[in-house]
Amino acid sequence: MVQVLTKVRAPARAEPKKARAVAKAELPLGRILDGDCVEAMRSLPDNCIDLIFADPPYNLQLGGDLNRPDGSHVDAVTDEWDRFDSFAVYDGFTRDWLTEARRILKPDGALWVIGSYHNIFRVGAILQDLGFWILNDIVWRKSNPMPNFRGTRFTNAHETLIWASMGEKAKYHFNYRAMKTLNDELQMRSDWVIPICSGQERLKKGGHKVHPTQKPEALLYRVMLATTEKGDVVLDPFFGTGTTGAVAKRLGREWIGCEREGGYREAALERIEMALPLDESSLTTMQSRKDAPRVAFGALVEAGLIPPGTQVFDKQRRWAATVRADGSLESGKDNIGSIHGVGKTLQGAPSCNGWTFWHLEHDGAVKPLDALRQLYLLSVED
Repeated sequence: MVQVLTKVRAPARAEPKKARAVAKAELPLGRILDGDCVEAMRSLPDNCIDLIFADPPYNLQLGGDLNRPDGSHVDAVTDEWDRFDSFAVYDGFTRDWLTEARRILKPDGALWVIGSYHNIFRVGAILQDLGFWILNDIVWRKSNPMPNFRGTRFTNAHETLIWASMGEKAKYHFNYRAMKTLNDELQMRSDWVIPICSGQERLKKGGHKVHPTQKPEALLYRVMLATTEKGDVVLDPFFGTGTTGAVAKRLGREWIGCEREGGYREAALERIEMALPLDESSLTTMQSRKDAPRVAFGALVEAGLIPPGTQVFDKQRRWAATVRADGSLESGKDNIGSIHGVGKTLQGAPSCNGWTFWHLEHDGAVKPLDALRQLYLLSVED
């Protein structure tokens, strides 16, 4: 842990603010670049991107269609954008886009790549060959995975994310404090339990999914909150329906997308237009160690059930606080911490159960936070 923390850069950037502003003015911020992602990235200047999140084709390599027991077709198995003639062709494509990714990333920038067993090991080897340094491999454990319909293998209940810096000695950004607050005041582990995209978050048109592999916003929320700052530029070379752009807008990050499919671009722009950015105070995350009791609140904020900026209050409305992006509360400049710690300070009490102390307006009624926690648990079980 000590070795890693010595590599992590301070929140302030090394380059002057004026120089950064000039560089940003040259970038196509808030735009989706049409066409092949490699060509799109070649249009960008060197060392201009703070973070790349890539969800490339998985090259599923499945023989024929895959159907559910009811006969319905499983999406993404035979989509044209996921077809490659051989592993060699896929490897060449991977090397091309990773080479451009490395060129446009800043020296203290970082790369996230998500994949399944079909492709992630090949991608990992190639990015190491190109000089990237793997910091973590994250296991995204799906709490509601799609079953194995053929019954011939274990259910694929996870995907893998690789987080890499520009080199072994390169600096990178890691908001350790925000991740600890988000994770019940415990160090964030490398296995993340997050539901797959479903319900109202899943984009549909004419009763069908707009994109077969749409990623949940909670996944991108955690990635960006952990490894970027407000104002950073995030590039997604496989933009799809714009999850990266929507979350970037919410968190006050700049974004650039690359997407060759017109239908996906149209859906992404419409979605991002509707995304509501968080206010300034909600975007401020905890940077220094706080003496706070253990909580279990960050997952609700991350999932969007209790958005940052939400006002919470005690039952008698004597005190109020604002929910921040990392799951902490703010009730005045000098009272910032967990739902339990802030409530305890306001009351001058030896302890406080924040789940029952704090309330909020939800669906036209005043409810304790614990009621929202139960809703979250039900959604995870579903």
